[in-house]
Amino acid sequence: MLNERKLPYVVSGAFALHEHTGIWRDTKDLDIFLAPDEVRPAMDALHQHGFKTEICDPVWLCKARQGDFFVDLISGMSNAVIRVDQSWIDRAFESEVLGVQAKVLAPEELIASKLFVTFRERFDGADVAHVVYAAGNSMDWNRLLSLVGDHWEMLLWALVFFHYIYPSSNAVPKLIWDELLTKFRAELDNPDPKAFFRGSLIDEKMFAIDVHEWKLHNVIEGYREQAELKSSEVTEPAA
Repeated sequence: MLNERKLPYVVSGAFALHEHTGIWRDTKDLDIFLAPDEVRPAMDALHQHGFKTEICDPVWLCKARQGDFFVDLISGMSNAVIRVDQSWIDRAFESEVLGVQAKVLAPEELIASKLFVTFRERFDGADVAHVVYAAGNSMDWNRLLSLVGDHWEMLLWALVFFHYIYPSSNAVPKLIWDELLTKFRAELDNPDPKAFFRGSLIDEKMFAIDVHEWKLHNVIEGYREQAELKSSEVTEPAA
């Protein structure tokens, strides 16, 4: 239906992981990534097609349900740090999902989408490691660096984790190690005394004490406010 209406989207989740690693696992849903301004048209179309639609979080997540099945419509990461845009769809791989021609998320965007999934109850570090191991030698690493931007330490952390798991792998180019480790060394040598606490970007629950009792700055609020402005037109379709 999305193909017929020419709505730009890309499939992520278990299907994208399988595309790049060959790993398959049963999944309870279908993850569709869209740019924020495409969420409303997709919601309207799904509603007209008989789906029950729901805005779970206007910053990043809507759902469409039919019977026991549901689709997640995702426009960014839950902390609003990384946002989907048209380039994610443009760079996607042509593939087939459940017998339907569809674009599947490229490995660089797939990794970016998983870097902040570091919650107590869910951690996507293994997925990131598997994608790097399987696709790292053919990836556009500069693209990945541009996606993570100021949050490059999260990528470095994921790559150190990867190296511990696969110490003999050369999937990460030496130039990337050099760039990230040089930046990290510079951060250690010249720490910014005005830098904000960033724990809430990792997990608002695990770092709640820092915000509520230790009164550290809750940086996630700023990211979410900006994302809410960009997503302000996402509303429930009319009944």
